Amino acid sequence: MAQARRQREPGLNYPRPDPGADVEADPDAPTRPVPHVTPEPTRTATVRLFGTNDFFRLWLAQVVSALGDWIGFLAILAIADRIGGAGAIGVVMTARILPGFFLAPVAGVLLDRWDRKRVMVGCDVGRGLVLLSLPFVDSIPQLVVISFLLEVMTVMWSPAKEAETPNMVPPSHLATANSLSMVAAYGSIPLAAALFAGLAKFADILSRNESLAFLNESSLAVYFDVLTYLVSAVLISTLRFGGRQRSATATATTSRRMDFTGTFTEFKEGWHFIAGNRMVTAVMVGLGTGLIGGGMLVPLGPLFTDQVLGGGAAGFGLVIFALGMGVALGVVAVSVLSSRLDKPRTFTGAVVLAGVSLLAGASMSTLLPAVVLVALLGVGAGCAYVLGYTILQEGVSDDLRGRTFTALYTVVRLCLLISFAVGPFLAGALGRLARRFIGEEVTLGGLTISIPGVRLTLWLAAVIIIVAGVVAGRVLRETRGGEVPLP
Repeated sequence: MAQARRQREPGLNYPRPDPGADVEADPDAPTRPVPHVTPEPTRTATVRLFGTNDFFRLWLAQVVSALGDWIGFLAILAIADRIGGAGAIGVVMTARILPGFFLAPVAGVLLDRWDRKRVMVGCDVGRGLVLLSLPFVDSIPQLVVISFLLEVMTVMWSPAKEAETPNMVPPSHLATANSLSMVAAYGSIPLAAALFAGLAKFADILSRNESLAFLNESSLAVYFDVLTYLVSAVLISTLRFGGRQRSATATATTSRRMDFTGTFTEFKEGWHFIAGNRMVTAVMVGLGTGLIGGGMLVPLGPLFTDQVLGGGAAGFGLVIFALGMGVALGVVAVSVLSSRLDKPRTFTGAVVLAGVSLLAGASMSTLLPAVVLVALLGVGAGCAYVLGYTILQEGVSDDLRGRTFTALYTVVRLCLLISFAVGPFLAGALGRLARRFIGEEVTLGGLTISIPGVRLTLWLAAVIIIVAGVVAGRVLRETRGGEVPLP
């Protein structure tokens, strides 16, 4: 028992021994808050799907909040374009990205210290109040400040939701809960776009009346956006959050440490855990590299479909559609089969599947097989995304979950930025090198293959994903059973 205790790593969740078993109880093992599960005889269809009524209401709040996020995003883009054109849009997007890198680590410490329910309600109300000023913005600096403030509150809201989800649903339902959360976050994009277009058109009609001339193409959408955040705040205020119950001693200790030194100490503890824990590192590397490969399809997809597949703009639309459908299929598959899946093994298999599919898809020279392989890439990415979040939620204790998910939030942003920004430059550099040293095509066994820079870049991304998946699989196999070797 003493040896098993030495192998326990701080910050991880371990299963409690069966009370009836003849084993020594370990008082040092962290406990997982018991979710608010409806008793079996009264379980409704909603509870069977969402796990608990509380998570259902949290999911509704996420749908409404995500709708507000996307409508606000589109409104800000429209205003930036009206004020300064494409250059202004680039500046505003930078203001949306930067807070995630510099403020997320501090946000993680605060989320592990504060009441998450109050944080989420406060962020929703704060985002609504900030957006009220958006229709009156007439300069890029003002728009940058608004974008920055919105992103700061989003950096707090999203990891708080991810950290609290394991306290609301049974462990067996976590994969389904994460699938539903992904649907709420990204499935709301088409609805938000349709609403924004409809509200812009309606505002244009109303503005023809002199008394409503202050309305422009985005102002009505902004006011609707404010309403979505307020509705989300009301929904969250009705929930029972089970993960932030602390003893009087712990509360007093926290109060004494509400200074810079205490914050810095907790920051170091959190990042030491994240960097030193092999399970957490493996999941983050797997998710991050998968996002780099999948994300590169966005900036490189038009070039690849035009130069290599000969599909043009229509071909690119088909590729993106296949990617989205594949992701949806992967998410649904995980939800349906979650109780029968070996999560670590399936996670690493999904990452490797994404890499192999990208490698094969980038090797195609015709549209149809490339589309099929991109759909498989989406299946792997969707499965890996849901299972990666589930593994972290199950394995990390509540005291460190806020810092863990803000770190993951940073990794996701960084990898997407790499794929969007570095991909085109890397494609150009590799294309020049290929033309200089080996020409524009190679012949292998009578088969001639063109090697433009875009294909080489996608091949490189695929190889990185496959290697990361294999390494993550090895690490997760070594860390099974709750006994995680220290690095």
